[in-house]
Amino acid sequence: MAAIQKTLLSLSASRNIVRSQFQRSNLPRIVQSQPHSSSYWRFASTMAPKLKDPSLFKQDVCYVNGEWVQAKSGKTFKVNDPATGEFIGSSPEFDAQDTRVAIAAAEEAFESFRKLTGRERSKLLRKWYDLMVENHEDLATLVTWENGKPIADARGEITYAANFFEWFSEEAPRVYGNTIASSVPGNRVWTIKEPVGVCGLITPWNFPAAMITRKIGPALAAGCTVVCKSPGETPFTSLAIAELAHRAGIPKGVVNIITALDNTPEVGEVLTTDPTIRKISFTGSTPVGKLLMKQCSGTLKKLSLELGGNAPFIVFDDADVDLAVTGAISSKFRSSGQTCVCANRIFVQRGIYDEFAEKFAAKVREFKVGNGFESGITHGPLIHHRAIDKADHHVRDAEKKGAKILVGGKKMTELGENFFQPTVLTGMTQEMAMASEETFGPVAGLFPFDTEDEVVKLANSTVVGLAGYFFSRDLARVHRVAEHLEVGMVGVNTGIISDPASPFGGVKESGFGREGSLYGIGEYQVTKMVTYGGMGLPLQK
Repeated sequence: MAAIQKTLLSLSASRNIVRSQFQRSNLPRIVQSQPHSSSYWRFASTMAPKLKDPSLFKQDVCYVNGEWVQAKSGKTFKVNDPATGEFIGSSPEFDAQDTRVAIAAAEEAFESFRKLTGRERSKLLRKWYDLMVENHEDLATLVTWENGKPIADARGEITYAANFFEWFSEEAPRVYGNTIASSVPGNRVWTIKEPVGVCGLITPWNFPAAMITRKIGPALAAGCTVVCKSPGETPFTSLAIAELAHRAGIPKGVVNIITALDNTPEVGEVLTTDPTIRKISFTGSTPVGKLLMKQCSGTLKKLSLELGGNAPFIVFDDADVDLAVTGAISSKFRSSGQTCVCANRIFVQRGIYDEFAEKFAAKVREFKVGNGFESGITHGPLIHHRAIDKADHHVRDAEKKGAKILVGGKKMTELGENFFQPTVLTGMTQEMAMASEETFGPVAGLFPFDTEDEVVKLANSTVVGLAGYFFSRDLARVHRVAEHLEVGMVGVNTGIISDPASPFGGVKESGFGREGSLYGIGEYQVTKMVTYGGMGLPLQK
């Protein structure tokens, strides 16, 4: 008994030391996990992360016509930390009337903003970029707080997000039309690129900073004004970016950031049906994208839709296996699998299947799951319980149909309601749900295959086509497979394809239009043709 008491006292002392160290930090909750163990220490705290500039944290207000305003109804919705479940703050529950006010502000601002030169718009975007860089750490803190991704990932997202403003600040002065040789001798033809008008932007929660800047950047570069509906799960990052727009001197009404949760369908319907809105850009699920497209049909709006994916990740037997493992880790488990371009079906040629599976599982076992603010955490929570339930359903379905769990496979309720173990499954077949459904969680299923023809058919056997990846050292195979994959983006010997310089978008039911790159600004422009007649006369004498 004395020995047991001594052990308990020792353990209690150790926990007190750890607790005192953690309580001196600004973390909302800390989870300390032991690698390869099911034991976790968890200490709850009501302490919120501190911002260097607290004015970036905007509660109960949206940004409309250059001012911070509340919903006319006074209604708000709560936002909770997905890691701790604790209350972060509240945002306005905008409705149709509030949304129309924002649209009117954008319409009024458009008439003057469209007249600015490309160079003038460039300077505004560059100033906005500079402010994002200056406030990088605060923005990353907001991302981790409301989204849950580890702070290192959040910092990477802020850099990525800011770079869209930089990229399109450089594109704004370089909008060119064309001179066209007419088939009529006396005619002269040229084209002018003009802004499409007021744009409605609807963004998702998984990249609360980058998805907004990837849409606003080209819109402003083209001379458009915007009403952006930020995600109800993660509104505070977008509102902080709006504050920086104000500081950058973006004219009032040019950028309007609105929020809603329960009223999201109502707000979306206003954006898609109001004739003032000339273009909708949406990133989200395929079913919602189809609904928005239907709603837009009444006014024939220009559309950009970046929708769901079911990305194949193919490893051929001539690949560098270690490089392929690294690429698969990056592609599958980025943001805990909660990205539209995450590898969803990992196909491995049978000759290297066991080697790949062993090395891949070994890397996943090194992951450290917990609160994104804790040092060393590689993976945070999923966004909500529905995401947890889907990941668990896919694992249980695969296990029931014969798959083997190499790593993980369970909810991590000891950490909180929104945590799921990073999981690796082998022996996957086409009868399993993961073969046809996007998991959007940290679950990797390995499918064996034999031939190149077979795997390309499997990869293409889906109604969506956003991204695809494959690893091979055979140059001829690289070209063959890349040309036959039915996707909008292909990663060859890499698991990361996102870059402001690269055109982002899909085919089939993954949508249409391209974001980023030199093509991105064109999505916010229309081409006007001008024909001069009677121009073929000889020189006057």
